[in-house]
Amino acid sequence: MPTISKRTKQARNLIIKPAYSLEEGVKLLKQTATTKFIESAEAHFNLNLDTKYSDQQLRTTISLPRGTGKEIKIAVLTSDSPEDIITAGASIAGSDDLIEEISKGNLDFDLLITTPDMMPRLTKLGKVLGPRGLMPSTKAGTVTTDLKASLIEFKAGKIECRADKTGVAHILFGKTDFTEEALHENLRSVYDSIELNKPSGVKGKYLKTFKICTTMGPSINIDLTTLD
Repeated sequence: MPTISKRTKQARNLIIKPAYSLEEGVKLLKQTATTKFIESAEAHFNLNLDTKYSDQQLRTTISLPRGTGKEIKIAVLTSDSPEDIITAGASIAGSDDLIEEISKGNLDFDLLITTPDMMPRLTKLGKVLGPRGLMPSTKAGTVTTDLKASLIEFKAGKIECRADKTGVAHILFGKTDFTEEALHENLRSVYDSIELNKPSGVKGKYLKTFKICTTMGPSINIDLTTLD
């Protein structure tokens, strides 16, 4: 049986109620962030989805008003001048040369953006990009006709939200050095987007549980009755 550290025990002891309001949860979240590094703030939504059906899949984008606090590396597949795209904020940009690097397994980026006309050239890389969640798509906002605008949006805090095959959506909504107000604002935007993008095929109760935690902290259950 694994040994529980003193730090973990102290963080768990802070949670004394079965569920908290969003405001209480965010305040408690910051209190449980006791590691020596700045942890991420995570939200986990357990949704009543059977993702094998097309009308029960959740995939959208959310613009966090206070950003993610994380610097992401964005690669852009484009037929335009790579220099111009890099100047606009991309970490990597290219055409055939970028496709060649990806085919070799060189995936030194967090996000891949491209234009609709370039998508057919990525089909052969589905087995490389798909398992890592890097294949561009219109729903994720990563297939676009305005590369520079999309770069600005993702750099500013636009994130992808999607439910995995078990119906759970895992979302990073900030860093624990954010103020309570900033974390609350981001988290409320995430929750509102989850509700707004409820798949049409959902039957019965949509949101089962909503929990938040830090990277190394315990799970904090959010009281769903306090969210409306």
